[in-house]
Amino acid sequence: MQASKKPLKYGFLLLPHYSMLGFSSAIETLHMANWVTGKELYSFCTISHEEKQIPSNTGVTTVSDYLTSDAPSDLDAIFVCGASPVIKNESETLENWIKKQAKRKISLGGVCTGSYLLAKAGLLDGYRATIHWRSLANLRDEFLQTIVSNHLFEVDRDRYTCSGGTAAMDMMLFLIGKQHGMSLASSISEQFVCERIRTHEDPQRIPLQARIGTGQPKLVEAVQLMEANIQEPLSSDDIAYHVGVSRRHLERLFKSNLDTVPSRYYLELRLQHAKQLITQTDKSITEVGVACGFGSAPHFSTTYKGFFGITPREERNTIYKKMQNKPSETVQMDKKKRQLWKK
Repeated sequence: MQASKKPLKYGFLLLPHYSMLGFSSAIETLHMANWVTGKELYSFCTISHEEKQIPSNTGVTTVSDYLTSDAPSDLDAIFVCGASPVIKNESETLENWIKKQAKRKISLGGVCTGSYLLAKAGLLDGYRATIHWRSLANLRDEFLQTIVSNHLFEVDRDRYTCSGGTAAMDMMLFLIGKQHGMSLASSISEQFVCERIRTHEDPQRIPLQARIGTGQPKLVEAVQLMEANIQEPLSSDDIAYHVGVSRRHLERLFKSNLDTVPSRYYLELRLQHAKQLITQTDKSITEVGVACGFGSAPHFSTTYKGFFGITPREERNTIYKKMQNKPSETVQMDKKKRQLWKK
């Protein structure tokens, strides 16, 4: 993907009850790219099918700029904004329209469950793609030719898909970084008071109950106890007692459903929390260790390295180096604060 020399024109196809958060996260990021640089790097428009008034999932109605029948022909990409959970649209004319755009070599994207429409039209065959976690199973089961991941977003050639919500911002920041440099992407992230730009390799945090179903309430209760007791870890015997099962039964639940033992799962929870504190807070290494239930700094450091392949101090130093390597000059802002929402 090469840096763009001309403004890129993006269209957002709004499906009924589309995710307002996913849509706004995407367009706000594009708008901020324009505002930070004082240049028209991006213009965008909204598109709907048959009816211009489209309700969002919040109940707020959006009046689209165009219908599919009169949408601009010079768009560089079209992002389908869907609802969560997915609403299966059987409109053959809409599918035919999106297929026509693909034939014209326009890049296609999906926000939240917008990926479902693209997959149904056969436009994700052979592509890596993602969707909101509530619809991951649907996408995998119905479209075997699509390589489905549980990542926050996927950028595979001319297909851009994300899981929705704030992941739409991460995807747009990734595209902006590829097109105009990571310095601009970082500046936009700072304007949004965003602690870090998540990558396409970051997984969606899928709730445990969604992963294993509703048939294992004791397992869900055990994990919730672990998550609530990070600083002062409970023993497996204590967890089993509070949940109301034997320790052996607890171990069977973890092994059969999560392919691990309770102690290992608990340790990974604590270490993942430690990593978050190290990379996103100013707590000392010792403070992080204590907050995650480790009695001594050496034990914490050894365990952390055994899991992540790097010590907590090395992890922290890596973050500092990245900060020091950031350009000292910020991107100049346009004092006139030009309104560049749409061309």
